[in-house]
Amino acid sequence: MRRAVHFTLNGERVEAQVAPHETLVEVLREEFGLYGARESCGQGLCGCCTVLVDGVAVSGCLYLAMLAEGAQIETVERSATLDEVQEAFIERAAFQCGFCTPG
Repeated sequence: MRRAVHFTLNGERVEAQVAPHETLVEVLREEFGLYGARESCGQGLCGCCTVLVDGVAVSGCLYLAMLAEGAQIETVERSATLDEVQEAFIERAAFQCGFCTPG
């Protein structure tokens, strides 16, 4: 049974219909087309699924989407510009495939 969950996503109030078992990263990808966070290890260890919930970094692959009711959610897509570290990674061609590098 799906339920409406309301939260603020990257500064915008949104609503999503979510099932009790759906994770936040699944909803972000499937409902909102935000692909910066993704599931890799499925255990919250690798950091690929990291998002901010009320300013706290959480593993989106473990965080149930229903818990996001009323929360402030921020993803890597919120930042439109690259910071110095990101620029350095690009300049030095760090991480060949980038699959395990969030953002």
